[in-house]
Amino acid sequence: MRAASLLAALFKRAAPAEHIADGPAPALATQFELPRIDSAHVARYNALLGFAPASIPLTYYYLLTQRAHLATLLSKVFPFKVAGMVHVENSLAETRQPDLDRPLLLSTTVTMLPAASNGARYCELVTVAAQDGESVFTCTSRYLAKQGKRKTAPSTRDVIEGKRIGGWAVGGSLGRAYAKVSGDWNPIHLWRWSARLMGMRRPIIHGMHSVGAACALLEQTTARRVTAISARFKAPIALRQRPTLYVSGDRHKYCIGLDGRRMVEGTVNLA
Repeated sequence: MRAASLLAALFKRAAPAEHIADGPAPALATQFELPRIDSAHVARYNALLGFAPASIPLTYYYLLTQRAHLATLLSKVFPFKVAGMVHVENSLAETRQPDLDRPLLLSTTVTMLPAASNGARYCELVTVAAQDGESVFTCTSRYLAKQGKRKTAPSTRDVIEGKRIGGWAVGGSLGRAYAKVSGDWNPIHLWRWSARLMGMRRPIIHGMHSVGAACALLEQTTARRVTAISARFKAPIALRQRPTLYVSGDRHKYCIGLDGRRMVEGTVNLA
């Protein structure tokens, strides 16, 4: 989220309550053409996350997609404020690797889902990237756009299953380092004071940094490429912590754990 986009997100107003229907809303479709993929940018991303230098990692595609997502969400047609939206789920699937020097067309559809029983509203963004009419990857993101009434959840204890693969350090400056690469300068990721201005007790790392770090660690340990991954963000990971990656025996399920809690969980496919 670049400076101009950040300001637009912070000051965009939501539609009046009477204009936000509780039922399904018409889908919003947009297109964004990227002239080429910057190999130097890919290299900076790989160096920060730990991917092989010459690869285009699956999770790098999210950096391309989030530009199209933000432009779509800032549209006057989208009824909710962007600031305060919570990224709750994401999935990426690669059809084939792209040609760096050819244009990439990102086609996005936003669907407002019906209100949940507690009044919460979610939106789903599906982006299909194509070169010369041939699909390259698909990214699906789900955001909590409007908070519902809080429910008292029963006290449960997380059970972390699977083999421990390894972990990584989330340093105090990592939020700013990832922001420089991703372009997402949301204040909740940068400094303690900026996170507190946004209602957070302390800064947290970007959710897609955690997913990218997990992918990089899997590729390092298996020597295989991650071609699809899903993620459900259950709890934020604060800066200055050290999460751990676990995978099940068949390597199709993974979990990022911290202090005995599941922070991120999902499925993964390896080529």
